[in-house]
Amino acid sequence: AARMFLRLLSDIQWRAAHPKWRRMTSSQRSTSTTAEPHPVSLPAEAQVVICGGGIMGTSVAYHLSKMGWKDIVLLEQGRLAAGTTRFCAGIVSTARPVSIELKMAHYSNKLYQQLEQETGVQTGYMKTGSISLAQTQDRLISLKRIASSLNVMGIPCEIISPKKVVQLHPLINIHDLVGAMYVPEDALVSSANVSLALATAASRNGVQIHERTSVSHVTIQKGRVTGVETDRGWIQCQYFVNCAGQWAYELGHSGEEPVHIPLHACEHFYLLTHPLQEPLSSSIPTVVDPDGRIYIRNWQGGILSGGFEKNPKPLFTEGRNQLEIQNLQEDWDHFGPLLSALLRRMPGLEALQIMQLVNCPESFTPDMRCIMGESPTARGYFVLAGMNSAGISYGGGAGKYLAEWMVNGYPSENVWPLDLKRFGTLQSSRTFLRHRVMEVMPLMCDLKVPRWDFQTGRQLRTSPLYDRLDAQGARWMEKHGFERVKYFVPPGNDLLDLEHSKTFYKPDWFDIVGSEVKCCKEAVCVIDMSSFTKFEISSTGDQALESLQYLFSNDLDVPVGHVVHTGMLNEKGGYENDCSIARLSKRSFFMISPTDQQVHCWAWLKNRLPNDSNLTMEDVTWKYTALNLIGPRAVDVLSELSYAPMTAEHFPSLFCKEMSVGYANGIRVMSITHTGEPGFVLYIPIEYALHVYNEVMNMGQKYGIRNAGYYALRSLRIEKFFAFWGQDLDAFTTPMECGREFQVKLEKGMQFVGQEALLEQKQNGVYKRFTMFILEDHDTDMDLWPWWGEPIFRNGRYVGKTTSSAYSYTLERHVCLGFVHHFDEKTGEELVVTTDFINQGEYEIDIAGQRFQAKAKLYPFSSLFTQRRRKDEMELSGYQRE
Repeated sequence: AARMFLRLLSDIQWRAAHPKWRRMTSSQRSTSTTAEPHPVSLPAEAQVVICGGGIMGTSVAYHLSKMGWKDIVLLEQGRLAAGTTRFCAGIVSTARPVSIELKMAHYSNKLYQQLEQETGVQTGYMKTGSISLAQTQDRLISLKRIASSLNVMGIPCEIISPKKVVQLHPLINIHDLVGAMYVPEDALVSSANVSLALATAASRNGVQIHERTSVSHVTIQKGRVTGVETDRGWIQCQYFVNCAGQWAYELGHSGEEPVHIPLHACEHFYLLTHPLQEPLSSSIPTVVDPDGRIYIRNWQGGILSGGFEKNPKPLFTEGRNQLEIQNLQEDWDHFGPLLSALLRRMPGLEALQIMQLVNCPESFTPDMRCIMGESPTARGYFVLAGMNSAGISYGGGAGKYLAEWMVNGYPSENVWPLDLKRFGTLQSSRTFLRHRVMEVMPLMCDLKVPRWDFQTGRQLRTSPLYDRLDAQGARWMEKHGFERVKYFVPPGNDLLDLEHSKTFYKPDWFDIVGSEVKCCKEAVCVIDMSSFTKFEISSTGDQALESLQYLFSNDLDVPVGHVVHTGMLNEKGGYENDCSIARLSKRSFFMISPTDQQVHCWAWLKNRLPNDSNLTMEDVTWKYTALNLIGPRAVDVLSELSYAPMTAEHFPSLFCKEMSVGYANGIRVMSITHTGEPGFVLYIPIEYALHVYNEVMNMGQKYGIRNAGYYALRSLRIEKFFAFWGQDLDAFTTPMECGREFQVKLEKGMQFVGQEALLEQKQNGVYKRFTMFILEDHDTDMDLWPWWGEPIFRNGRYVGKTTSSAYSYTLERHVCLGFVHHFDEKTGEELVVTTDFINQGEYEIDIAGQRFQAKAKLYPFSSLFTQRRRKDEMELSGYQRE
């Protein structure tokens, strides 16, 4: 290995010692930035202005023009495809763990395959296939989970042995491999040429493309895009699309009203070699070695190999400072570990000469998923950026979904995992982004087992009880920047062991969570749920009630003090939000939503509530600490602390009342727990939080009180068959499909958003059905655990995927929740899903390629008596939302 390393390094030293080579490359750089005259003037107005002529901007232009929008101007500050797109490695890979990303990559692959024929522009498309290597059993499990998803989508994929790897790619060293995943339809392209082909097709469809034109800012009036200021004049427009890649953050902040686009660039390195003595075949598979942190592809008979190092180098933190991206400084010391990994994987490269070490910027986002969608603060301002080094894989699909969003008002798939509104302003701090991307880039290759957490940018939003809970052994996770407790480690446990034993199997916290669940069922537990989103909506007259009646599916005209569980639906009847609303007075409502709804729900309501000065909406999330008291003794603790009877006769289910607890007054107490267990949630003004918590814990000692976390909550709600928004429920799921007809006011003669779609479903039936599965032949101690996203099979045929899963300590079985579809066996067409169809099937859940028998149920175990009992229980407890 040392000799190979020297041979390669000698090549590098030779290049550094030859000034002719240096002069040649510098002259190439200087010519690329010379300005050219602008032969065509900019139009004064357009329907859409797209900023950025890379793969994203050209894909959006292509798809918009395909959908019939012609009045489009695409502006590029340099030349088309001269940014990150030019340096992209050109690997089109569908092996993605997130379902929506997998679908985008699959569409991109199909699009690029026919693009050359459509446009006449050579794209360099070559179907090579890809091999993902596993050096450990855990890595192989993660590949098997991805393979299961690919196979049910009809994408050919197989788990192969190391011997098969050598047959497919003879240069690969397999001595440390335990297996691999082979995806034969993955491909290579020339990224810049794909971009030019998309631009060519868009141009033929009427899109105007202007190079050497930079956008200085976007004008926004009354919350809407009105135009774009460029260095060549102003363009009036209705829609603006920010596809500015690594400059998207800067551009978002350039106007008077900032649009927050949390991404940050890092240096990304790959090397190019001269051809091998026996040049590599153009169809040889691409190799991804995540444990070695590298990828390897054929490049003109030689290889292109790059990776994601453990110590990335962020750049451009200070802002925008160059037009086109030139190759940044070579840094061989920095690239050294990746080079060593390459030589271990392909020892035959010892005599190979390096042509160039490319260093180019790549944009990364705080959660490793790309950013798309409309700004929550500016209507008509759309974003598509932050591809986390997968721009060419996502380009086609991402452009398609964004174009659908603009033209139809919504995309054809659930893109919430990628929606810009999943972030708040808090993720836009430059320091946060710089630190987070230094964690994110290595994570591209790190093994991600279920329930892993980011380590950077933490303790940003915390409850006033954070330090108190932390001192009692709390272990934390983060949601929307808010710290939440997973579970509490009892004194004497090996804390280090618990934090680092991440696994696909039975986790170390199993018994800890089990004891918290037991306490919730037998005594009383306290869970800090302050992270939930809380809005107050009020008016001087009936405006609040009238508006909310139209925007929400359940009847909110209830007596003061009552709590209603309701969906906030879109026109298709799908859940934009799932929430509880308490009527505080005739004209005032208190709304509780999931944590990650803070930006999305606010924008949704703001855009739909009438512009009336007598109607106000306030985000009061930060004003209240929420304590959830769960368990049969919660009523005793609360009645002793408040000197008020809390039994069902005095404090009925789904009721809200302001009370005194201890010395503190003005506390909103609600009789719901989001778990199906009895209890109350206390919404406490934050200055009283510590006092009330201490009082509750002191009073509760005689009742066996203890702290609990969200893992216990999850187990409780899943065994009670409660769905939560963002995982089980989304914008494509209706109340009819998940057994919530009783939460919809269809019979009351009132109009509300989504009503027509629900009436149609009521008449014609539903095409998917939310179902509970209890695993039958699954060994909790020895078998792989289900987490979410596992394929569901009925009578041997694929019918859907799980959406969430937990171990039920009551049933002593794993419970999975998911949606069952009914596909015609011959045509594949979707058919109506009936109760009989669910009940008459034999089910299996596929966990990383292994199938386990499961019993399907449409109602939870606790209420096998009557439909009415089920309704009462669900009304009583509300639903879990995370």
